[in-house]
Amino acid sequence: MRKMVSISTMIVIMIFFVAVNASFAQKPGFDDKEIRIAQFSPQTGPAAVWGAVARGTSVLIDLVNEEGGIHGRKLNYFIRDDQYNPSQAMSAVRELVDRRGIFAFTGGVSGAGCHAVKQYLDRNKVLWVVPGTAALNPIDDPPSRYRFHAYPLFQDETSVLTKYAVEKMGIKKIGFLYQNDVFGKVGLQGAKQRLDALGMKLVLEIPVEPTTADVSSQVLRLRNAGAEAVFMWVAPSLAIMTLKTSASIGYKPQWISHTGLSDYPLMYKLSDGLYEGVITSAAAPEPDSKDPLVTKYRNAAKRLAPNDRWGVFMSVGIIYVEPLIEALRRVGPNLSTEAVISELEKFDKWKGGIGAPITWTADQRQGVDSIQIAKCGPKGSHVLLQDWTPNDLATWKKKKK
Repeated sequence: MRKMVSISTMIVIMIFFVAVNASFAQKPGFDDKEIRIAQFSPQTGPAAVWGAVARGTSVLIDLVNEEGGIHGRKLNYFIRDDQYNPSQAMSAVRELVDRRGIFAFTGGVSGAGCHAVKQYLDRNKVLWVVPGTAALNPIDDPPSRYRFHAYPLFQDETSVLTKYAVEKMGIKKIGFLYQNDVFGKVGLQGAKQRLDALGMKLVLEIPVEPTTADVSSQVLRLRNAGAEAVFMWVAPSLAIMTLKTSASIGYKPQWISHTGLSDYPLMYKLSDGLYEGVITSAAAPEPDSKDPLVTKYRNAAKRLAPNDRWGVFMSVGIIYVEPLIEALRRVGPNLSTEAVISELEKFDKWKGGIGAPITWTADQRQGVDSIQIAKCGPKGSHVLLQDWTPNDLATWKKKKK
């Protein structure tokens, strides 16, 4: 009798867990009332200043909901703090997909974090528009069906920036300080590709761990190598640490960096003014742009996110999600993942947002190939040095032709 009770109890428990798992699995990510969208983001940790990207996304989503949603559905947006840690990103994405049922992800400001979750999202057929890194490879053949990229490739960024430094600034000795992860390494590739084409080499390439608390040895080595310009392909906290360490020993090369460090007012403030003169690539409009759409978003941010400072990082979060919102509107009320994919693949130099023109097709998921080059001016002002410029050495574009 006791054995029969035990077996019955086990059956009941098994049925319960099967039912629970079934309720969590294979959620379509939407219903008649809402569409669930998510983003993992470094709200804390060494890249916490990039957390504003996910909060910028929230501004546009709140604005869309204020205006009535999309075909009768509101957007339900989830942010999870990944602390700029790949394992935390994976945990966050699993929880969101398995327990919340997410229709699409956007952003995700972490090359290593994005690499950690990409296969999981693909297996679960979850859309990702637009990933918040260029460290993923969107040019695989065939490309992922579910990922649509509009962040300039880091290889393209460093190639164009290196060409500018050599040909426009006359710099002969370039050093490269890179984060020892996929983000830093692909940036390094682009610089070396350009220098090879110019018959030159880096005077020093030196890695730094994302969580390091001291870069004095790296800065000393760059100075001793005679680097006239140094690329900082690192997160914001490392960039600030590098500038302050360099200033303490009187080393003043031309610093060059990526779009993720192009929020000049913020970086100027965090560096106590040392950021003035730093050159970066840029993929977002100036925060105080008079463009009507930028003005609309800026005013919305002041009202909907009063505790955040409007700047490049918040506008980048908007740029990431704009194409998804446009595709959802085009699809109409009969929503499905395949219907959204079909609409995204029709983007042809689409410029309905505040970012660069986007082109996606069935076999091309890298929608943007150009960057701007700018410099941090006095008091964190934005000085445009060179308008949208493609990488003429980009092998992925040649492959598609």
